[in-house]
Amino acid sequence: MKSVLVAGYTTRHVAASASRAGYDVYAVDHFCDQDLISCTKDHLAFDELDELPFAVDGMLERYDIDHVVTTSGAELLEMPRRLGTVADVAKRFMDKGKTQDFFEEIGVPVPRRLEKGEYPAMMKTLSGAGGWRNACVRSDAERGIWEEFVEHVPCMAQEPIAGQPASVSCLGTGTSALALCANEQILRGGDTCAYAFSGSLTPCRHPLAGRMMELAEKIVAASGCVGSVGVDFVLTDKEAYAIEINPRFQGTVETVEKALGINLFSLHADACLGILPKKRPDPVCFAVRRILVAPCDITINADLSAISADITDIPYPGTSFEEGEVMFSVTGFGKTREEAFASLDKHIRDALQLIKE
Repeated sequence: MKSVLVAGYTTRHVAASASRAGYDVYAVDHFCDQDLISCTKDHLAFDELDELPFAVDGMLERYDIDHVVTTSGAELLEMPRRLGTVADVAKRFMDKGKTQDFFEEIGVPVPRRLEKGEYPAMMKTLSGAGGWRNACVRSDAERGIWEEFVEHVPCMAQEPIAGQPASVSCLGTGTSALALCANEQILRGGDTCAYAFSGSLTPCRHPLAGRMMELAEKIVAASGCVGSVGVDFVLTDKEAYAIEINPRFQGTVETVEKALGINLFSLHADACLGILPKKRPDPVCFAVRRILVAPCDITINADLSAISADITDIPYPGTSFEEGEVMFSVTGFGKTREEAFASLDKHIRDALQLIKE
């Protein structure tokens, strides 16, 4: 049995997949929720990202670990025995400006970059994941407010594209790629953090899903990335516009594995060795995951592990959350898209009821 250290800001989705694949799993993680602890041999928690490298070093000194897999926040760390895209390759795609340059170089559709003073404009920080700081502004005044909100870090402006947020889950070998499936992305909406990633539905049945997967294979094959790689898009009635590359496991792991009946970690490990599946797997169901945020300041006293079949990222009883902070995720499954969302809604109601009791 091989061992793997999964390191990053949030690792539970990857650690669980690795455990199901038969690995001894160790984790360095910010949250260390109940379901992460249950699938790992040992774990270390950290508060700020600048503490992450020291926690990783500590775990590697403590155990003889075969592989290291990095998730969000750890993509650029130099790691021994890395199983995934190396830091030098990932670095280009952690910068949204350089990513746009890459898309333009290889000739894939991408939103037009805007000059200052062109509106409306989709504002993005050049670094950072999850889309929670993205915002559409319509004037110099609104742009100024947004720049103050993001503390004047380097940013870029793109032409807003109205359509379905989506993504493709790919496997890459560094020179070739296979798109496993297309996913609908669920965004938070509302007035604050409207474009924050808040879940996914697999598979995506948009008319341009096939076109999107073909573009994703072209992108990943040219990127040099290996293992599990995600490409984000916006789908309109006429085109699939590439938005970002995620050179790591994505937040869609649960819905991809359930909808396709696969183990993504095993496929990731094979792809890192240059091995891709001979064909794209056929979906066996629809799977959906939604990230729930606290509607107000709240302390969860209930033990949500009682409904662990329906939720993930399970906090310990007594954990407190501020309004707008992520609490946990809820899943749903069905033979159709509608059945999957109906299942999700029921599981959300069950979870909220348990919290109230």
